[in-house]
Amino acid sequence: MRILAELPHPDCKISIFGMNQKFIIKFEQGTLEQSYKIAETDIVGGVNGVFELLDDAFITEVLQHFNGMRSSFLNAFKRYDS
Repeated sequence: MRILAELPHPDCKISIFGMNQKFIIKFEQGTLEQSYKIAETDIVGGVNGVFELLDDAFITEVLQHFNGMRSSFLNAFKRYDS
């Protein structure tokens, strides 16, 4: 897997990787991460096409998912710790 690009964002780290004819888009926020895979043939324009896919609406949803993930993990940890 090789890193192709990073997209600056104030709320999370966004990295784009290439592996086995797929783009892997990884979002990281603290100890949490989300990744999405898409075939290179489904994206027009290579990495620039991936940048177009990552619009504000999509990134907003990703950040909302991080909030849900964090809440789920904290609830599980509270059950574990009690």
